[in-house]
Amino acid sequence: MTLLAFMGAAIAEIAGCFSFWAWLKLNKSIIWIIPGILSLMLFAFLLTFVESDFAGRAYATYGTIYIIASILWMWGIEGNSPDLFDVIGSLICIIGAAIIFLAPRSSLYSS
Repeated sequence: MTLLAFMGAAIAEIAGCFSFWAWLKLNKSIIWIIPGILSLMLFAFLLTFVESDFAGRAYATYGTIYIIASILWMWGIEGNSPDLFDVIGSLICIIGAAIIFLAPRSSLYSS
C-alpha cells in the first residue's frame, strides 16, 4: 500500500505542479490551475496512506519517489531523455531513501 500511495502521490503532485507551469510558463489558460489544485489536494491526501510512524520520515522517503517520477515525466511527457547525471542522482536518492525508510530503529539510535 505504501508504494502505491507514494506513486499516486508523485503523479498527482507532478501533474498539479505542471498545471501551474503550463499556465505561467507555457501561456496556457488560467483554467489549467483548477485541475492542478485538485491534483495537489489528492497528492496530500494520498501521502496519509503511507505506513510510517512519522510524517517527516515518510516525506523524506517520498522525495526520492518524486525525483524519479519527475525524471520519468521529463522523459515520457516532455520528451527529454535523462542523462548520466539524472540517473546517478536518482540512484543516490534511492540509496538514501532506503536508509531512511527501511533502517531498523531502536531506542539506542533514535530519539
